[in-house]
Amino acid sequence: MEAFFYILTGLIGRMKRVLLVSVLLVSSVYIVSAQKSPQPEVADSVKKVAGTSALKGDSKPRNAPKPYKEVITSKAITKSGLFKIHKLEDKYYFELADSVLGREILVINRISKAGAEVRASAGYAGDQIGSSVIKFEKGPNDRIFLRRISYNTYSPDSTKSMYQAVQRSNVQAISAAFNVAAYASDKKGSVIDVTDYINGENEIFSFSSPAGKTRIRLGNFISDRSYIENVRSFPLNVEVTTVKTYALWPQSGIPPAAGSANLNGSSTIEINSSMVALPKKPMQARYFDPRVGYFTVGYTDFDANPQGIKEVRMVKRWRLEPKPQDMAKYKRGELVEPQKPIVFYIDPATPAKWVPYLIAGVNDWQKAFEKAGFKNAIIGKMAPNPKQDSVWSLDDARHSAIVYKPSEIANASGPSTSDPRSGEILESHINWYHNVMKLVRDWYMIQTAAVDPRARKMEFSDELMGDLIRFVSSHEVGHTLGLRHNYGSSSTVPVENLRNKKWVEANGHTPSIMDYARFNYVAQPEDNIGPKGLYPRIGDYDLWAIEWGYRLLPNYKNAQDEVGELNRMTIQKAKDRRLWFGTEINPDDPNSQSEDLGDNAMLASEYGIKNLQRILNQLPDWTKTPNEGYDDLQNMYNQLTTQFNRYMGHVSKNIGGVYENPKTVEQEGSVYERTPVRTQKEAMAFLDKQLFTTPIWLVDVNILNNIGVSPLQVISRSQEATLNRLISSPTLGKLIAAEAMDGKDAYQITSFFEDINSSILSELKDNKSIDVYRRNLQKMYVDRLIELVKPGLPSGGSRFVSSNTSQSDVVSVAKAELRNINSMISAALPSQSDSLSKYHLHDLSERISFALNPKG
Repeated sequence: MEAFFYILTGLIGRMKRVLLVSVLLVSSVYIVSAQKSPQPEVADSVKKVAGTSALKGDSKPRNAPKPYKEVITSKAITKSGLFKIHKLEDKYYFELADSVLGREILVINRISKAGAEVRASAGYAGDQIGSSVIKFEKGPNDRIFLRRISYNTYSPDSTKSMYQAVQRSNVQAISAAFNVAAYASDKKGSVIDVTDYINGENEIFSFSSPAGKTRIRLGNFISDRSYIENVRSFPLNVEVTTVKTYALWPQSGIPPAAGSANLNGSSTIEINSSMVALPKKPMQARYFDPRVGYFTVGYTDFDANPQGIKEVRMVKRWRLEPKPQDMAKYKRGELVEPQKPIVFYIDPATPAKWVPYLIAGVNDWQKAFEKAGFKNAIIGKMAPNPKQDSVWSLDDARHSAIVYKPSEIANASGPSTSDPRSGEILESHINWYHNVMKLVRDWYMIQTAAVDPRARKMEFSDELMGDLIRFVSSHEVGHTLGLRHNYGSSSTVPVENLRNKKWVEANGHTPSIMDYARFNYVAQPEDNIGPKGLYPRIGDYDLWAIEWGYRLLPNYKNAQDEVGELNRMTIQKAKDRRLWFGTEINPDDPNSQSEDLGDNAMLASEYGIKNLQRILNQLPDWTKTPNEGYDDLQNMYNQLTTQFNRYMGHVSKNIGGVYENPKTVEQEGSVYERTPVRTQKEAMAFLDKQLFTTPIWLVDVNILNNIGVSPLQVISRSQEATLNRLISSPTLGKLIAAEAMDGKDAYQITSFFEDINSSILSELKDNKSIDVYRRNLQKMYVDRLIELVKPGLPSGGSRFVSSNTSQSDVVSVAKAELRNINSMISAALPSQSDSLSKYHLHDLSERISFALNPKG
């Protein structure tokens, strides 16, 4: 994902360590040598700092440059663009004009094709595997150096003394050195042979780090099964396609033995490397604000803070500027067209019937840009047919596109290429995988079939599927405009409004299409709500986010000067809760959740469960296909139980929850507040009723007998996921921390255990037999408590939990609860007449005794 960073006072410390990892995707400092060589001559600036021994490059002897026509013969196939590309038999040459030398070029590496063995490890076509900024420069003795540029540390003002100090401390690494094979006839260009370097394994044209390969099970590079597929040059970019083969690590993740590249097989992938020239003059940046969700790029600035350093984060956005003759109109508040609109072309390979919906998904954002003062700022259009326009290409960096991929991947993604100096988005290729249609079909059936008859079959009409594709298109386009997921948007809507036909059809079920709030699962059949009240749409938050990111402030000459004005705008807008941004990376805030709806998870989930119960009874009929088996039934039943589990997750996040509302010092109120006791008690009551009291309605024998699933497995999977969240160091640690902050006004950990024991262990007090579902639940509960008292317990990912769990009350309370349960078992056993219940209780008692006294 992208780098996120909170720049406001009090938030920097928490995010810094996590975000630095993402920043390295833009400006990594890993150096991997592709070839062995003797020490070459180096530029004077490198000699002074590193010495010649620090550099390895081309292993070939340094021949003197030859006449141009002896190198680039009449047999060469030449392509002109950012720089000339010459192909001569199996050799590739770059002809670098002197005007290109020193020009900063962004290189983005993506997997363009992958085998099943890589896809199984989450290595999909379209995945970015590396990113760097480079420049070519002349060296001594007829050499061209490829230098890798890092923007992690920066002093932007070259007139200040700090600039020179930073430059001396951050010499940019030389990643490769090339002999000049020939000089251009006018002596204003250099020809270099790049064949071996591009075809090799290096950080510029492959993975930025070894970890990237390891993640998808790729090991040692196999050079004799790798080659250059194609190199094409366009006015602003060069596209390099390579086919590279690697030893394949086993599923265990253990690397193959040294020297045995074939031991575990091999995998071949196709990599597309885009070399995009950065603008000669960077766009004016806009600094990130955690109250509005944008992707970012950034650096450490040594000038901004006179007594320290400052972590600067700039939002990613397109360069939208009025035409010079329209600037006066723009300043008066009139809508004007931008000099260069954002255009998304639809891949000609896309099935024709879906093209209008994809275009509509792009054009839906036009109304948002009107809030920023631009009309017709974004346009979707069909790409030229290759048969009619052989020059136009999807790979040209001047063209952004929605690319259709006939893939089994059930997903879509909206990556973008941006300038690390300013955040300017340069181009984007949205990946629309064919099988995303299955994903949205499954979601829509399970979340709305109770109220929308069109969703009660396995093959949707083209109209319905087109509407769902339009929603996916709009969401992914939002990402390419710089917008992050807004998981908090849906929490601003009162649950009962989601059942109000007039209100929800007018306003939508969430204020942001960037939320993961797929469809209105709260609506009940008697509400008679139509599609407008069920689908996501571009909403109030999206309009505000585009206004904040793209509204020009011509009176301010730099990013720092406009911060005050943007802050005033944001404080004013914050009065409308529908414009609130809830980050997707907060594990503690129950208002920021994926796949949820409404301002009360308990009430929304109750309505959702009512609809699941209606749908479950009909699934055998709705999934029936003549001459087919029960695969569709199994898939949709799994989707239904997954949706049920989501509801349990939405509710359980309220236990120990901490609300987060980023603010500047000009705003009233606290940034962090604990979830009210009444809300946490309401959540516990919901879990008691809907989950810990066995949800036997999920056990449809007719379905389970046809798909071969055990009812015990279905119930246990749902209960275990929630118990793992509740009986965990992060949740219990937050309860303890809340008590330290709020005293008796907090939901105390002892009260929590009283509630959960009353729910899960009720048979011990009532002297009732314990059925098989409840026996399994009680075993899971005791086992979770036992896990808490084991040495080396991890603290979890919450910032509100002590990093040293052994020094917190979590272990002490867990031990006390185990002793308490053992006492309850001892009191209940004499009155228990059911044999299996007795066996179960004896088992629990022995587990607890061993956990508390492992040597006894």
